[in-house]
Amino acid sequence: MTDEPVLLVDDAGGVRTLTLNRPHRKNALDARSWCELADALRATARDPTVRVLVITGAGGAFCSGADIAAGDDVHPRYKLQRLGDVALALHELSVPTVAKVAGVAVGAGWNLALGCDLVVATPESRFSQIFAKRGLSVDLGGSWLLPKLVGLQQAKRLILLGDMIDADEARALGLVTWVRPADEIDTFVDDLTGRLAAGPPFALAQSKALVDDGASSTLQQALANEARAQPGNFATTDAAEAYAAFAAKREPNFLGTWAVPPRPSPSGSASDPTEGSSSAP
Repeated sequence: MTDEPVLLVDDAGGVRTLTLNRPHRKNALDARSWCELADALRATARDPTVRVLVITGAGGAFCSGADIAAGDDVHPRYKLQRLGDVALALHELSVPTVAKVAGVAVGAGWNLALGCDLVVATPESRFSQIFAKRGLSVDLGGSWLLPKLVGLQQAKRLILLGDMIDADEARALGLVTWVRPADEIDTFVDDLTGRLAAGPPFALAQSKALVDDGASSTLQQALANEARAQPGNFATTDAAEAYAAFAAKREPNFLGTWAVPPRPSPSGSASDPTEGSSSAP
């Protein structure tokens, strides 16, 4: 095992960037990489200072999928559990997620990008659900993601044939959000994540969850979910801040902090954290 880190973590201005760092393998993920990526995603979920997550790759590639050439004598079921851990940890993140794709994103690597909320690619980016060409079936949630994004026929076409498609076709299919020149993608993603990080964190988390749930809900269920979610936004300082900023013609400063005062104790003073404990010796 090399001492070279397989995953780089960088934090700046509320934006956490996870960089897959195996450029000699086009960032194909081995056992160590899958475990470290899952751990990093779980750590992100627990960190209140992170408002946006970016996943990208080092050395001119995003991710060429699972490293099937890496020696690993673990039962295939446990290998797939590593992938499942990553897919679920990414999907369950409440903060907005962005895939910054340069070069290839194939197999599990493409599905890792599709698991993000937004995808930014360069014109040189290439994408493939390469599994069939390796004698494998789709994984990392591709069977769930692709039909939701492109419909059954296109999902089956991409998965069963495993064709390589370019960034323009991926954009036309709705699998890439933006295509930007390679020399502009860093600036574009920095601006995008800056805007997301400046947004109301609780409201964005609510909206993200509502859209994810709404994809498989009836209209009645979606409306009910929205009605339950909205009062929570008014319980933060952000709703009042938005109105105040609008009135003052300034940019809002969203903090996502809880605005509801603590419940007073029956005596009218702040509740004693030891209240209710026995006073007996």
